[in-house]
Amino acid sequence: MLGLLLRVLPFWVREPLLIALGSVLGVRITYLAVHDHDRVAAGLGAAFLVFTAIRVRMVVRALRARRNPAPAAAADAAPTDAVARAWAQAQVVAPAQVPVPPPAGAVPSPGPATAGKAPNPWGQAVAAVAVFGVLGAALWLAPDVLPADDETPRPASCSDTEDEELPAVYEKTPRPVTGDQLCEALNRPDLAQLLGTPAEIATSASGSNNTAALTDGKVAEPEARVSFDTYTVTLSATYNDLSTAQYAKLVKIAGDEDEKDLRTLTVLGRPALLSSEHTMKFEISLGSEGSSGPVQQGPLARTLSVALDGKDRGGSYDLTVWSESGALPTDQALLGIAGKVLPAIPERSGR
Repeated sequence: MLGLLLRVLPFWVREPLLIALGSVLGVRITYLAVHDHDRVAAGLGAAFLVFTAIRVRMVVRALRARRNPAPAAAADAAPTDAVARAWAQAQVVAPAQVPVPPPAGAVPSPGPATAGKAPNPWGQAVAAVAVFGVLGAALWLAPDVLPADDETPRPASCSDTEDEELPAVYEKTPRPVTGDQLCEALNRPDLAQLLGTPAEIATSASGSNNTAALTDGKVAEPEARVSFDTYTVTLSATYNDLSTAQYAKLVKIAGDEDEKDLRTLTVLGRPALLSSEHTMKFEISLGSEGSSGPVQQGPLARTLSVALDGKDRGGSYDLTVWSESGALPTDQALLGIAGKVLPAIPERSGR
């Protein structure tokens, strides 16, 4: 498009535009090259300046040619003018009824109607500058007129793991959900609001198809994780034969009931248990020795375990929240998340 415009535009419009553009670009690129110590940019800026100097020289030579016509051209035109004058005199002497043909080689001088007016180079130059000004104004106002790019951070979406092969135990479990399904249910647009931090957006979201620890891969335990700046939320499903009531007894036996802040309740018509437990913190050194520190106690996590069905025949959904600072949302917030998320999980067929 630019090449077509340059070919169509007259000389006295095209050349001033090229000079203006070359000057601006050459000076700007050269300045940036000197500021950033970029040799490639310096060469590009020099090329623009050389191009501009060539166009300036062409315009100067064209102006000199218009002001001082070549003497040879005037000498060549003299005989033709003399013949034309003789033919005009013959036209006056001859009767009006009999037109006298022009002598051979004579070129009639153009009359007032056929005389062409030479283009004014200064007018064309002014027009070129005006066009350049309009283009510059359009470029200047474009960011305010055209729609700006939306740079608003967007919430993280769940990573696609549908093509991953599921562990063999998933085929033996009656319709287990996958990590992708848990992630889709957990990564809700209103999850941050339910956590009490409505201004935050999810920074990462993922699902995985794991098996429960210490079961030799015999218990399916898919998990989803959604992270915010303040909180991290995980949702897992454990397909074992341990009921929620049995799990509550084991938790009481394993440690101090007051320390774990146990609370039994009913969620969506299913037995549920609220408990607290510290996460584990690992330190891995990436130095030359590759040593790692001992496992340390991490921040406190709050977990809501809900039975897979109302009859509590085994297995549970575990909704866990924690933060690096150790702060936790209220139990009511955790129950609100469960009330929104658990109904969105695909229903499990009868066992």
